[in-house]
Amino acid sequence: MAPSQKKTILQVLTESYGDLARHVARRFKGRADADDVIQDTYLRVRNIPSDAPIQNPKAYLFRMADNVAVDHVRRRVAQERHISPTEVPDMESGEVSADQVVDYRQRLAALERVIADLPPRQREVFLMHKFDGLSHSEIAAELGITRSAVEKLIMKALATCRERLDGLLD
Repeated sequence: MAPSQKKTILQVLTESYGDLARHVARRFKGRADADDVIQDTYLRVRNIPSDAPIQNPKAYLFRMADNVAVDHVRRRVAQERHISPTEVPDMESGEVSADQVVDYRQRLAALERVIADLPPRQREVFLMHKFDGLSHSEIAAELGITRSAVEKLIMKALATCRERLDGLLD
């Protein structure tokens, strides 16, 4: 196929949507996770220039979806590690006492204050990593800094959070 006739990655996504959905669904038990991965893949594809020199757009697309799926799994594992279902009270069963609600609200308010007091760049990198779920490399690329700088900023932010929240952690 001549370069001018070569399909853009967005066209390949549109044409291969069913295959891509099945490919991603194999990685997840729930369809919602697969749909999220495909949506995030689309958002990344949208940012690729139509004239980008991609030799095999379909392979590139599927690899990108695999990488997004890995990011989703890592994000979920990180969230489960920090927010255990056994630690969060079950609001529907009525097992939550007023003391627990107050305790959780106080902890959340303390965390918000600590994060708000971080230096601006530390706060930005910390939020991008912990709440947006971006990898160190993704943050570095987005902010135009080195991966090492991202790692150092996250480590400093975590150290500050641990130090200032020491009495509130179990």
